Amino acid sequence: MALELRQNLKLAQKLVMTPQLRQAIKLLQLGRLELTEALQAEIEQNPMLEEAPSLLEQPANPESLNGEENAYQAEATVTDRIKGDDPATVAEVNWEDYANNFDTDIAFSHETPPADAPSQFDFISAVPGLASYLQWQLTHLDLSEQDADLATFIVCNLDGHGFLDASIEDICAYGHCTEEEAEGVLRLVQSLDPPGIAARDIRESLLLQLDRLDADDPLPSQIVEQHMDLLESRNYAQLARELGVPLKKITEAVAVIQELTPYPGNEFSNEQTNYIAPDVYVYKIDGEFVIQLNDEGLPQLQLSSEYQQLLKQKNALNSESRGYLRESKRNAEWFIKSIEQRQRTIYRVMESLLKFQRDFFEDGPAAMKPLILRDVAEDIGMHESTVSRVTSNKYVHCPQGIYELKYFFSTAVPNADGDSVAAEAIKTRIRQLITNENPAKPLSDNKISELLAKENITVARRTVAKYREQLKILPVKHRRKTN
Repeated sequence: MALELRQNLKLAQKLVMTPQLRQAIKLLQLGRLELTEALQAEIEQNPMLEEAPSLLEQPANPESLNGEENAYQAEATVTDRIKGDDPATVAEVNWEDYANNFDTDIAFSHETPPADAPSQFDFISAVPGLASYLQWQLTHLDLSEQDADLATFIVCNLDGHGFLDASIEDICAYGHCTEEEAEGVLRLVQSLDPPGIAARDIRESLLLQLDRLDADDPLPSQIVEQHMDLLESRNYAQLARELGVPLKKITEAVAVIQELTPYPGNEFSNEQTNYIAPDVYVYKIDGEFVIQLNDEGLPQLQLSSEYQQLLKQKNALNSESRGYLRESKRNAEWFIKSIEQRQRTIYRVMESLLKFQRDFFEDGPAAMKPLILRDVAEDIGMHESTVSRVTSNKYVHCPQGIYELKYFFSTAVPNADGDSVAAEAIKTRIRQLITNENPAKPLSDNKISELLAKENITVARRTVAKYREQLKILPVKHRRKTN
């Protein structure tokens, strides 16, 4: 078969993603804090973008004052407010006292460092965690080189809860040592603070903590070591029969065990806390709900007047600089338009959610109605993917609390009357039933299903169990409490 070149004419449809469109989509799915960072980054990169001055920075009457008079008036106003009635009585502030300068006993350190000198705080790289705390304790022990290496290996193989992920065989393979030597170093690490560290499971962690208590009563250790399953199911009556002791002593021993920490490494977690800033507020004023976008902290963008004046001057710039500024101006205008479009879209989506889920904003999660992305998309005339991007990582602050916009979408569960109930409303009702149950006789999943059926909500027992697990509520045997 011979190879040859041919020209063919073909008609096809395809979507071309321009850089501006990609930027608009990216801005649409950014969260509140991420958007602030994106705005600052764009201001730094695009010379045509600048932050508009606030109302406090603008002169009261700009038409009657020139630039020098404006500066003088602003300075006089601030100075008078700070100094008070008698400026002579106010000492001059030495701003060097508040500078971030190095201060040591060496003579030349008192010299003022350059402006770009590193700060002391620049050397703080991470928050100390469990591993660093254990390593600090190991440095105070007189260990051989091999034992120190094995102890470091054990510390580096602890998970976030403080449990040991490696086995004795792994320790032996790493250090080329015997099992007795590996067990000895493991016991050494387990003797460190916090108690229960480097255990292989919860049972061993509790036993290590009970050993530290040095209590006279061996019953708590006996319960943890021999009857952990009965302890987990709170079957205290069976525990009393198995151990041949009164029920009162069992409850006293269980009270001691409950004071222990199942996961000793959790308190040393150095995970950063992610704070939520609402993107939109919903207020109820005079019986009506009002939507307000959260623009606090977001810089107000505008085109640079200086660079626009340069573009108007024909001979002020060469062709390359003029082309660069024109491209920057187009990008800045598109960026501002994308931000405004993002804010309008969020407002319209929130307005639609308020219309569909008004009962939620009035009465809470129990009044949630079934809702899908298509309902909101058809209501505001947008595509489902756009609604999905808007509701991802966006939060609303309303009288009921702070919720992610995704929360308001819930699948429909048919009830006995032929109508449908939102799955989130059923979860809320399950939580209410379990919260109000008798701790001595907690409700089983089957009983909860029967109670919901009396309210015309048909939910199978396995569905109740699934919703209960999603709510992170323990099974009935773990919720039972005895006096």
